[in-house]
Amino acid sequence: MARIWATNSYCVRRQVGALLVKDKMIISDGYNGTPSGFPNVCENPAGETYPYVLHAEANAITKVARSSNSSLGATLYVTASPCMECAKLIIQAGIVRVVYGEQYRLRDGLDLLERAGIETVYIAQEE
Repeated sequence: MARIWATNSYCVRRQVGALLVKDKMIISDGYNGTPSGFPNVCENPAGETYPYVLHAEANAITKVARSSNSSLGATLYVTASPCMECAKLIIQAGIVRVVYGEQYRLRDGLDLLERAGIETVYIAQEE
């Protein structure tokens, strides 16, 4: 389902989706994109991602923070393994498990999650 959610992204270079699940219910969702009120354009004319674009994990975590739900003890399903910045948010949000479908270009986010005792599970994407 996170892959389906990723298709909501307006980003051209890469579309990433995330679902936050607790007690077998989706409590939040997110995809990479611009902050509220910004045009839905993620890359400049040279194809470089704007620095203010939010990652899918950050969108899902900030969305749940604005709701009456709690991410404490939740599982995050995401199409790509988290970067370092998203890993820090995941730790602080109390998420206990991250399931991802492809490896991000750097492994430092996964290393940090594992160091924090957060379970990480890789599920290969079907072609």
